[in-house]
Amino acid sequence: MSNTDWDSKLVIGHKVKAPKVARNESDLNGARRVGAVVATDKKVTAGVNKAHQGTDHQRIAKLDRENEVAPPPKVAPSVGKAIQTARMEKQLAQKDLAQKVNEKPSVIQDYESGRAVPNPQILGKLERVLGVKLRGSDIGKKLGGPKS
Repeated sequence: MSNTDWDSKLVIGHKVKAPKVARNESDLNGARRVGAVVATDKKVTAGVNKAHQGTDHQRIAKLDRENEVAPPPKVAPSVGKAIQTARMEKQLAQKDLAQKVNEKPSVIQDYESGRAVPNPQILGKLERVLGVKLRGSDIGKKLGGPKS
């Protein structure tokens, strides 16, 4: 305790002054008049999103295109037409057909418009309910009864 400096002062909670950033020319000139240390740094990438800088972004996009997997095939338009005509012959709405095959009405709508990716289970259900072939070579033909 004998070598304690009584003249030093400890201030608790006092913030150290951080360098001030001048946003406009008048603040900069005011600092120069007072004699403060002034350093001017020009921002090179001001206003640019660093995640999407020119060449790097383009290079990544090119790599993505090279490695891109082909989208899965959609249902053929002939299948959609066959579903629609068979449904109309049975006088069913899309909603009613969807209930019979235990699917959502949007699934039936996608199949009829040709936007759906073919699912063999759903196509099988539709074939049974509508009585029409939806897979194979003769799409749209009536399903025959038991073979003799």
